[in-house]
Amino acid sequence: MSVSTYWGRIARRYGGILLGLIALVLLFALLSPAFLTTGNLLNIVLQVSIIAIVAFGITYVLLLGEIDLSVGAIIALCGSVAGLLLAREMPLLWVVGATLACGLVLGAVNGALSALLGIPSFIVTVATMGIFRGLAFIASDGMPVPVDDEAFIRIGNGHMLGLPVPIWILAALLALNHCVLSKTVFGRKAYLAGGNAEAAVYAGIRVKRLKIAIFTLSGLMAAVGGMVLTARLYSAQPNAALGWELDAIAAAVLGGTSLAGGYGTMVGTLIGALIIGVINNGMNLMSVPYFYQLIVKGAVILVAVCIDVQNKKRRG
Repeated sequence: MSVSTYWGRIARRYGGILLGLIALVLLFALLSPAFLTTGNLLNIVLQVSIIAIVAFGITYVLLLGEIDLSVGAIIALCGSVAGLLLAREMPLLWVVGATLACGLVLGAVNGALSALLGIPSFIVTVATMGIFRGLAFIASDGMPVPVDDEAFIRIGNGHMLGLPVPIWILAALLALNHCVLSKTVFGRKAYLAGGNAEAAVYAGIRVKRLKIAIFTLSGLMAAVGGMVLTARLYSAQPNAALGWELDAIAAAVLGGTSLAGGYGTMVGTLIGALIIGVINNGMNLMSVPYFYQLIVKGAVILVAVCIDVQNKKRRG
């Protein structure tokens, strides 16, 4: 592939959302002198890092034409697990392993209930959202669990080569998930099953097994987000990440992932998360009241969904 063909492909795939991101940056730069500073731009990337990581998992789920509303509760429960194990002075590797395993199990439960029992993922994850959140409150007695393990805190507040560690984690997971989706048989199966489940079955793809694996990945990404959030807050909080599932879904949809399944990219999801981060940061700098921020974010998501519907009609 020639260089011009490569960049033409990039422009066709991401040109629209990149222009939207640049327009927002220029708008807030004009409205607030503090916006376009290196420190503030770095802060935006840091602030969106957790949402973007969770949104990578959501992207897999949306590719199948499914939805996962439980990721916010998984973040809280996995964070509580990490905090409670650290409070018992467990070795760091054990804490990290147990937290990731918790996310894997919770995601697998979602996938198994939906795939094996034939329950719509919307219903399953609304139910498990309440169950997982309730377990987080029970495990922590409804109170924040302080975290003072210096090695663990560096996951959320440390720096490496001048950049915050969460940004390095975000970059690594972006590269990993991009490769999984675009370079592996697993990724091609996800696209095919999301675009046409019947054709996928005829092609020999075990769609139920694929669905369980994808929800498991979503749980894993939420567990990583839970660890980073707990480290950043210096505590595990059972009411953490309330409503974050909507931000993660919005990031994926803004980035071009179709709610109907079959289309989406991890790079697009990252750009979508950055758009949300720029909107949040810009409105905070302008001291826009929180309730008005909710209206603006809702309107942006509505526009993205309308664009997705129109694109679906155009693709037939």
